[in-house]
Amino acid sequence: MAKLERTLNGDFGMILAKITEGIVNGSVSATLEDTSDFRSGGARCSVRVFERYSYMGGNRVSMNVTLFQAAPNEPIRLSAITSGGSQAMFWKVNTFGEEAFLEKLAELL
Repeated sequence: MAKLERTLNGDFGMILAKITEGIVNGSVSATLEDTSDFRSGGARCSVRVFERYSYMGGNRVSMNVTLFQAAPNEPIRLSAITSGGSQAMFWKVNTFGEEAFLEKLAELL
């Protein structure tokens, strides 16, 4: 598992769209698996789950991206976690696919 956390400034919708388009268009095998969006008062939270094939690992890797903003004009918190890149049964080995997927997001930001 690999994790990336950032604090961002800007338009919530534009950042979410850039991440979604950048991930899906950044890999031949990347897909947007599901979405969830919440609003309460001025707070906003969006979750995106992506998946792609990892050539190095020979398996599929998922990435969960969550954006949260407490109120309009407040900073946006991003948390992204990848999973599924390991090939071992009892411990994690060969997590290159997870790290590469997360690096694609870091480049977009």
